[in-house]
Amino acid sequence: MTDLSDLPGETCEPARARRSGGRQARVALRAAPLADDVKPVRAGLPGGQYKPLTEAGIQQIHSAALDALEQIGLSQAPPSGVKLLTEAGAILGDDGRIRFPRALVEDMLAIAARNITLYARDPKHDLHLTGTNVHYGTAGAAVHIVDPVTLEYRDSTAQDLYDAARLVDNLDNIHFYQRTMVCRDVADNREMDLNTLYGSLAGTVKHVGTSFSDPSHVADCFELIHMVAGGEEKWLERPFVSNSNCFVVPPMKFAEESCITMEDCIRRGMPMLLLSAGQAGATAPAPIALAIVQAVAECLAGVVYVNAIKPGAPAIFGTWPFVSDLRTGAMSGGSAEQALLTAGCAQMHRFYDLPGGAASGISDSKLPDMQAGWEQGITNALAGLAGLNMCYEAVGMHASLLGFCLESLVLGDDLLGQTMRLVRGIDVTPDSTSIEAMKEVCLGGPGHYLGSDQTLKLMQTEYIYPKVGNRMSPKEWNEAGKPLLLDAAIARKNAILAKAGCRVDPEIDAAIRKRFNIYFK
Repeated sequence: MTDLSDLPGETCEPARARRSGGRQARVALRAAPLADDVKPVRAGLPGGQYKPLTEAGIQQIHSAALDALEQIGLSQAPPSGVKLLTEAGAILGDDGRIRFPRALVEDMLAIAARNITLYARDPKHDLHLTGTNVHYGTAGAAVHIVDPVTLEYRDSTAQDLYDAARLVDNLDNIHFYQRTMVCRDVADNREMDLNTLYGSLAGTVKHVGTSFSDPSHVADCFELIHMVAGGEEKWLERPFVSNSNCFVVPPMKFAEESCITMEDCIRRGMPMLLLSAGQAGATAPAPIALAIVQAVAECLAGVVYVNAIKPGAPAIFGTWPFVSDLRTGAMSGGSAEQALLTAGCAQMHRFYDLPGGAASGISDSKLPDMQAGWEQGITNALAGLAGLNMCYEAVGMHASLLGFCLESLVLGDDLLGQTMRLVRGIDVTPDSTSIEAMKEVCLGGPGHYLGSDQTLKLMQTEYIYPKVGNRMSPKEWNEAGKPLLLDAAIARKNAILAKAGCRVDPEIDAAIRKRFNIYFK
């Protein structure tokens, strides 16, 4: 990671501890850097404290999903998929729908990959998807960039995607980078896929997720991946890119081209995000529970498909149902119902003991404002507390996924730090409940804990501090010129981008630019 120790918000954090009477300020400084094992928050903290579904409810959803697969099935599988699935034991009906006997689903669940690792190019950013370990990152396909100063929306570009990846590379609480926007300045779809992939890899050494708009583009993209990895063998040792694959078109239809892409990517060693993205009240049933049933059924069909291609291939159970505002039919990604859907899906992932991912953090607001704050805060907090392994679209997304804001990445890093602190919970140990510190303070001591050894020690390891969030008193804020939160986010964004360079070796970068038409600088 670029050395950003002198950037705004990255220097020692003040903890304004006042002596009694409040007249003289004492400032304690955070030691930097902290070792990963003592940081207040870090990637992969276990969640699972929040459970909106009862055990009986989980069983009902599971049973209904199996009924749906057995009685309704999925249509429109490509010929290659029909062959794979029927040879595995699925049944092709006269109506063209493929139905899945319960025994087949259970057999494939038994051999499905569990406790997988999504590798990063830098091993310290590897994502261990086991149990209720929580990771936050980006995703989406926004077609606009939001300018929070001019309040304008403009077409997103390859440069914007690259800049977003560079920001993520330097923001501690955003753990992976999946394609955030469409490179609308790249007219050719093949070149767009290549620029999406390379813009992500050039911007960050964290795990990358990408998409392919056509199966014919996969080979060229893997050529690029192998160039970055240093060869196919090195890629296969540590596959650092996953494919976000919308293999179904809800309700209960396979997406033919995406399925062909999935087959190719799995055979080339790429981890798969099996993404079912129905919209409750539109392409998924309106009841929250039944929307989860459909998403689970579709992803269980994906589990059968993946393991029919390659038993034990790494795949993420991507139940990703969205919500409609039933008054208009428009998507409402920042709603309380969305938070419940995502948390319920996380419980189903745990029921199957499969690595899982879903949407969290989407805002319906057009700008990084108070509405965006409450929407992103609620949905991300519930997703993490439910133990969702991969929280996608957690930061940056506005206008129900139509707009992406770079400043929101910076603000979102603060928000996710607070969310991960919720996920970590309260440490109850003999040391943290010992009354010795109380005795020292109360029995002849100073009457406060501001300067105690315990306080100064725990400010490093138990408390997290915002990088751009403002905790000044009104007097301090007034004396500082009344700084605005957005101004701090813009300053931090600009400081990071001024220093963050390409994360691919210069010789490899030059070779890639010679081989492919790369649009960003």
